Amino acid sequence: MVASDFIVGIIGNIVSIISFASSIGTFREIVKKKSSENYKGVPYVTTLLSTSLWTFYGALDPDDGVLIVTVNVVGVVSQAAYLVLFLFYASKERKTKYLGLVLLDLLFLGIVIATTLTAFHGSARRTFIGVLCATFTIAMYAAPLSAVRAVIRTKSVKYMPFLLSFSLLVNAAVWFTFAMLLKDYYVLVPNAVGIVLGSLQLIVYIVYKNKSSSSAFKDTLADGEKLANKAKCATETQDVEQGNDISWRTGKGLEG
Repeated sequence: MVASDFIVGIIGNIVSIISFASSIGTFREIVKKKSSENYKGVPYVTTLLSTSLWTFYGALDPDDGVLIVTVNVVGVVSQAAYLVLFLFYASKERKTKYLGLVLLDLLFLGIVIATTLTAFHGSARRTFIGVLCATFTIAMYAAPLSAVRAVIRTKSVKYMPFLLSFSLLVNAAVWFTFAMLLKDYYVLVPNAVGIVLGSLQLIVYIVYKNKSSSSAFKDTLADGEKLANKAKCATETQDVEQGNDISWRTGKGLEG
């Protein structure tokens, strides 16, 4: 009989891969416009580091870590691909900024792996890397909050894709369940935080999506009123001109 934690883990893998793929639409737009505009690169930088650390964490436990390794390898590859596109279409200033963050990611990852393998032994290795993984997963879930601030400031949800926020929430919920079954608190705690932050992002999206729709509707009505007023003015002007023309012609007729 297949263990329930394995089934939930498989579901978690599927949901996570869908979550990683949810940004494809964003990058299709970036490629189409040939500019990363005001899209935030921080979520992809933090997710790259988080998935890299989780891959290492899973590799330390070959028995229970297989599902963690497989999904996070997919995460590393997808986030690396996104960042390549993001950097390619970014302005020079933003390119320098985010390239620096990626290099810091790689440097930090190298230091962590070297420290774990040389300074810790046995279960202490998993404890050390587990705490780091939990910390950076919380950072990954918190990264889109920069987009939340942008949404509140601009009153537009343009730069906070719904699919990304929704998939992060579902992803956190599934992995929280997986961690409960395995009693793995390094996985459980950050995903509990992810559920809270994911819910917050969706609430903000729904609130400002409705405001954006209402604002767009009002703008449409205002534009319609302006067009109607212009048409009315044009008609009135035309009537006056026609009246003047008739009066002039009548006057000429009487003179004749």
